[in-house]
Amino acid sequence: MLKHLLGGSLLCLAFCQCATVETQKTTEQYIVQGAREWAESVATGDTTALERILADDFVGIDPKGRFYTKKQMLADTRNAPKYFLSNRLNEVRVRFFGNTAVAQGYETWERRSGQPRRGRFVWTDTWVKRNGQWQIVAAEDLIAPAL
Repeated sequence: MLKHLLGGSLLCLAFCQCATVETQKTTEQYIVQGAREWAESVATGDTTALERILADDFVGIDPKGRFYTKKQMLADTRNAPKYFLSNRLNEVRVRFFGNTAVAQGYETWERRSGQPRRGRFVWTDTWVKRNGQWQIVAAEDLIAPAL
């Protein structure tokens, strides 16, 4: 009897761990897709993804050290195609800490005019799961030279 109970407990534990890993993979894919959509929105001006992935209390820090809110980011994104010809996500790394995830990555962009013509956004986004939904609550952005 004890063997069956122990065996069943181990099977349950293994299943729960597999389910957690699978859920984490699915969440990581969601976060990477959100990062891709945000990157692409810089060239398209489409804020649909940002309205979904940015929390209402979101606060970011831009490359000049200024704070910005979700409302400001949505407005800036709508105007971004005036300045950016393209913006492409290159790499994202995601780490989980319970109901918090830290995503770090970089994007390459090309401006319509001005110098430098090409460069990279390097960033860190903090995602939190609230009410069953993953959203970005904080972001920090840097501008780096093109590789």
